[in-house]
Amino acid sequence: MRSTDLNHITKKRLRAWGAPLAMALTLVPALTSCHESPQYSNDAYGNFDALWDIVDQRYCFFSDKGIDWDSVGRQYRARIKPETNILELFDICAGMLDELHDGHVNLTSSFNTSYYRKWWSDYAQDFNLRTVQQYYLDFDYGSTSGITYKMLLPDSIGYMYYPSFSYNIGETNLDYILAILHKAKGMVIDIRDNGGGALTNISTLVSRFIDKKVTGGYILHKTGPGHDDFSKPYAVEYEPAEQGRIVYWGPIVLLTNRSCFSAANDFTSVMKSLPNVVVAGAKTGGGGGLPFSSEIPNGWAVRFSACPILDADKKSIEGGIEPTRGCEVHAPEEELAQGKDAIIDFALDLLRAYIDQTEGEGAKKKAFNPDYGRTPQ
Repeated sequence: MRSTDLNHITKKRLRAWGAPLAMALTLVPALTSCHESPQYSNDAYGNFDALWDIVDQRYCFFSDKGIDWDSVGRQYRARIKPETNILELFDICAGMLDELHDGHVNLTSSFNTSYYRKWWSDYAQDFNLRTVQQYYLDFDYGSTSGITYKMLLPDSIGYMYYPSFSYNIGETNLDYILAILHKAKGMVIDIRDNGGGALTNISTLVSRFIDKKVTGGYILHKTGPGHDDFSKPYAVEYEPAEQGRIVYWGPIVLLTNRSCFSAANDFTSVMKSLPNVVVAGAKTGGGGGLPFSSEIPNGWAVRFSACPILDADKKSIEGGIEPTRGCEVHAPEEELAQGKDAIIDFALDLLRAYIDQTEGEGAKKKAFNPDYGRTPQ
């Protein structure tokens, strides 16, 4: 049985996280080397037992989710028979992994890859890209580094849509985007349907919206095989953009839906902690653990969450990030089909109200919050 170091599979994604992550990456394989690895037979029972043990010792959310892994193992192992073939065994093992309710968990063979979909499939989509492109951008927009952008007139509100953190964001590309939007009085950043990608792109984006170093969250690593064997939390800090880069420190509304996952979930957590940002839309889909990969005797690969990420208040983000108080908004399919996106409309109304109350002679700049333009209850 062979284990794959986290550093091998996510090195490019995680380089920008610095010392806290380096510590986690160093000690995860150390956990493997500190314990004698049992030998498993390459049959249905041996492969199942190997998979159960790997996850038992290294998965990081058993306590958070209240999962009785012993009970789950007994339930699914009882389904194996001496005559169980590889297709049947795959389904049994995949079913066991689905009990983790984690979109970061996969079992991969030469004929199939398992994937837990209910973190997003049981929820409304709250987004239609065609609606945004046609009715809000008029099919007239710029695009670079995967980011679609436009100045929305007459309100002078900038709009950026970033569909995946897998699109590498070039610093120069981002300079051009923010330079073109430099007159924006407010900014909408839309990451709906963003399923994640490279954590380095979080650092690149966040750096343009902060004027000082901020602690955006924390990371823990496993220190032993027990379900609650974790290190102390290590801070993940974000630096402002280097001098000479184009930045934006005005009010921002970040748009989210349930299909925001992994790096998009992390980005939402960091941005929500900033004083000039309001998160609007639906709760994100979660995915607050860094992945670890290993292999069982028959060559199937398993990937799962091994290092939990916490928000700036040291709370788990595995279950998703709630919108800012009072900013949960949904965009029904029937309205989207008619050209109305209630989530974008909410963001634009909020920014317009802020602009109206903070512009003009004698107006005082105020902190951006979700109460602009609303009648007190």
